[in-house]
Formats: sequence, structure tokens, C-alpha cells
Amino acid sequence: MEDRLDALESELREVEARLADPDVFSDQARYRDLARRHKELEAIVSRSVTLRGRVDDAATARELMAELTGDDREAMRQEAIEADADVERLTTEIRLLLLPKDPNEGRNVIVEIRGAEGGEEANLFARDLFGMYQGFAQRQGWKLEVLNADPSDLGGYNEVTFLVAGEGAWTRLKHEGGPHRVQRVPATESQGRIHTSSATVTVLPEAEEVEVDIDPNDLQVEYFRSSGPGGQSVNTTDSAVRLTHKPTGVTVSMQDQKSQIQNKAKAMQVLRSRLLKLEQDRQTSELSEARRDQVGGGGRSEKVRTYNFKENRVSDHRIGLTIYKLDKVLGGELDDVSDALVHDEQTRRLTEAT
Repeated sequence: MEDRLDALESELREVEARLADPDVFSDQARYRDLARRHKELEAIVSRSVTLRGRVDDAATARELMAELTGDDREAMRQEAIEADADVERLTTEIRLLLLPKDPNEGRNVIVEIRGAEGGEEANLFARDLFGMYQGFAQRQGWKLEVLNADPSDLGGYNEVTFLVAGEGAWTRLKHEGGPHRVQRVPATESQGRIHTSSATVTVLPEAEEVEVDIDPNDLQVEYFRSSGPGGQSVNTTDSAVRLTHKPTGVTVSMQDQKSQIQNKAKAMQVLRSRLLKLEQDRQTSELSEARRDQVGGGGRSEKVRTYNFKENRVSDHRIGLTIYKLDKVLGGELDDVSDALVHDEQTRRLTEAT
């Protein structure tokens, strides 16, 4: 690892020199790529410099321990312990930073939530999940933009699609994909019985326009009238848009914007992201299994997480995590769950790399 760190330090100096070149600065795409690489290298090199310093501190403390007695010797022993802990922490952080990057790291995220099993209660739960992600995005300092919303009769969502932009959005939200299950007494339940319902969450990396080339001849474009709960007309023009990518069969509908042009632009944005995900899955020999794994059948027996209102409990079944603060989680305090999922992924990747 030492040789690799030396090489990265040399690369950092080269990148810094290129960033200072006026010709590079005038090419914004090239400058942006170099700036991104500089940030990655700086994170590694700064830790590497600190690591070497703490290795020296631990060695010096042990040398002095042999010459000291009493309180002075104990102070050096504590210094050696602290330096060793820093060495272990920094080594782990550097190993994580040296792992191959997730190709979607740094991207914005498109999230789709749909009510699944449970009828209107599932749609109400979809609304609760949307509120949870709204609160989480606000806590993280991310920007959230609703791309499309299809309200249900009682104020839930048949489907809601939104874009999340901000640092770390993909790293944290990618783990949210899959069937989410809720156990509670619905507002429409007169006997006080607990019902189990579910909603599906799909997480897609936002695709840049240049990454996914869509031939207009491969698109079937349909226009129709937007409608709200109960089929009541939202407007009197055919502003809603449905795009079907004929080679893959992927379909996207948008009706939330006021014009055909706006709805078509939003639909293209989501369509590109779905096609990017399909291509990434194909390249990793998973085809569309990743998306099917996220959505599953939407059944109550399939789930990545359960929200139990009676016990104020949230359980993530993938990592065996259970916490008893459902009210806070649905309010956007998803940090404990998100941190645990990120840590689990990092641990698995480090294990696989050794």
C-alpha cells in the first residue's frame, strides 16, 4: 500500500499543476473531471500524511517508555495507545478510499415510490415514505424536486417520483430500494385490527443526457389528460405524457407539470436513468435483476424493512437492525439506519478485497 500511496501523492501534484493551467480552466468539462479527481486524491493523501505521522508518534512513545518511569512512563503508554488507535482508523479509511469507486457515486438520485399490497392503506404508506425522504433530504442538506405525483383517493400516493441532488445522496439512498412493509391500524379500520401493507421503493442514478443516447425512432409518445384522485380532471388539455422505449419496453408517464413540453422533459429524465440502470446491470451480468430485487413483487412477505406502529419499531431485515423510534424515522431521522447500512456495505467490501 505504501508504494501506491506514493504514486497517488505524485498524481495529486500533477493534477494540481494541470488545474492551474489556463487552457484546462477554459475547458469546463475537463476542469470538472480534474477537480473531482483532485478531491478524491486529496482525501487519500491527507490521511496518508497523518498516518505516517501517527506511526512515528507511536514508535517515539515506545522508545521513550523504555527510558521513563512513573507518571511520565504512563503518559507515554497512553500516547502509544492513542497513536495505535489512530493508525488503525486511518488505515481503514485509506483502504476504503482505495477500493474501486461505485460508478454512480456523486450522481443525483431518482426515487420512485409506489403503493403495493394493501389497497388505499398502501398508498397512504407511500405518502409516509415520501415524507420520510423529504425530512431526510432536508437534514442532509440535499435538494428534493418532485418530478411526478399520482395522488390516491384518500390523500396517499399511487406513485410519486422525485429527484434528490446533493453530496452523498447516492451513497445513502441506494440502500433504500426494495419493498417496505408497514404494520398498523389503518384509519379506515373500525375494529382496531392491525393490517400489513407494503410500498415499493426504486432508486435510480440520474443519467446525464450524453450518457444515454435515445433514438427518437425508438420512442412511442402518447399524450393524455392529467387526472387527480377519483379521476377528476386536473386540467382541460392533454398535457400528460407517456413515453415507451420500444426496444426495452420501459414506460414512463408524467403529468405533474403544466405543459406537454415540461412533462416530456421530466419523462425523458426518468427514462434515461432507467435505461442507464438497465445498461449497468447488463454490464455486470445482472441484467435487470437489481431492479427486480429492489421492487420484488411488492408482496408483504418480501421486504427490506418493516415499520411497526404499535411498537414504534423499525427493523431493517438485511442487516438485522431494530430501533424503537419509528416516529422519528418517519420524520426524517433516518441517520441511524442509513449509517448502519453504509457501514455494512463498507465492511463487506473490505472483506472481499482482502
